Order: sequence, then structure tokens, then C-alpha cells
Amino acid sequence: MSTGKKYSEFRKKVNSRTAYDLDDAVRLLKENSFAKFDETVELAVRLGVDPKKADQMIRGTVVLPHGTGKKVRVLVFTKGEKVTEAEEAGADYVGLEEYVDKVQGGWFDFDVVVASPDVMGMVGKLGKALGPRGLMPNPKSGTVTMDIGKAVSDIKKGKIAYRVDKVGNVHVGIGKVSFSESQIKENLLAFMDAIVRARPAAAKGQYLRNVSLSSTMGVGIKLNPSGLVAELKS
Repeated sequence: MSTGKKYSEFRKKVNSRTAYDLDDAVRLLKENSFAKFDETVELAVRLGVDPKKADQMIRGTVVLPHGTGKKVRVLVFTKGEKVTEAEEAGADYVGLEEYVDKVQGGWFDFDVVVASPDVMGMVGKLGKALGPRGLMPNPKSGTVTMDIGKAVSDIKKGKIAYRVDKVGNVHVGIGKVSFSESQIKENLLAFMDAIVRARPAAAKGQYLRNVSLSSTMGVGIKLNPSGLVAELKS
């Protein structure tokens, strides 16, 4: 059976007009994963905000209780005693001048960049290289900090950053299809809790417009927003 046929069969099992409860959605997701690799579990949330307005721009971070299932390579720009702190926390690359030169030379074998505030003058030179890739350290995402050890540890444990796009959507990976149903549920609820808590006071009307769960190669499964809120309160 070809992947195309499997995808078509999955589409028939998912009613695009139905907003599923969380348990049914996760079960459908896992039962109908057909790719030959461990697919990422993806969550897309449509919010009732206007990102063009500064007071409705939503961004933040959350540590997923079961991680992302992905090995994250962390580069830390720092110096002095913070070098040892970063290394002990599990950073993959730690240093300053050497790595600034490597990035300027086109090296990007890392997924997240953390920096201590005292070296941002030098790291700032990398804005044109790191910025377009979404890798520039930023205090708002906790990647510019003197608490280097905690920052690296959280990232390694499954800390993800999120940011609403220009049309009000937030899209993140929350794990792998190989995760258990309970692990996927707990990761999803941890993320949704962060999104609900991030609701800006200026947002009017329905805040959670649409929520959709899918795997990398799978069909989007609509979730019931009110059911998710009820789960968070239980």
C-alpha cells in the first residue's frame, strides 16, 4: 500500500467538521501514523489577537514535561567561570571569539544559542547571520541570561519558544509520535496552559479560535478548544 493510499484512508477516518476531545484526537494521531520515520507531533493554534498591535504580540517559552524527542544542540557564548557552568549543564559548544568567527564563516551546526549579557556586544555582530534563522539570543526568550546553567538545562529538558505569526497563528512541535498517549497529552496541555496564561488583556472576544493536532505527514485533527480549557482546569 502506498503512502498516498494510507494518507487517503486516514483522511476518511478524520471528520474535518468535528472538534475532537483530546483523548480521541491523540488516539487517532497515533493509530494512523504511517511514515517510516518517527514523525513530529505538531500543534497549530489560531488565536483571536491582532499581532500588528504591540499589546497583542504573544511570545514566550515553555518546558515540555516529556521533552521534544529531539536532540537539541546548544551553543553558548560566554566567558570566565560561566564557561564551566555551561559545560556542566550539557552545552554542546561553549566559548566566544572562536565561535563568533566560526558563525561568521558560515558554521550553523547548532539549534539554539544562549549568551551571557556581558558578551552581547560581540555576539551582536552576528545579527545578520543568526537573526534570519531565528537563532539570535534574546532576553524575552530566556536565551540572554546570567543563569547560563539553568538556561541550558531547560533547553535540554525540552524548553521550546513560541511566537504568534502575522495572522494570529502559533505553530510548534510538542513531541514525537513514538511518545505514549499520556506523554503527548501532558506536553500538549503544558503548552496550552502557557498559551492561555499569555492571553493579553487587549484581546477581545474568543481567544482560542482553532486548535489542530497533526503529525509531520498526517492529517490535521481539530480539537475542541473549550474541552482543552476544561482539561486545564481539572
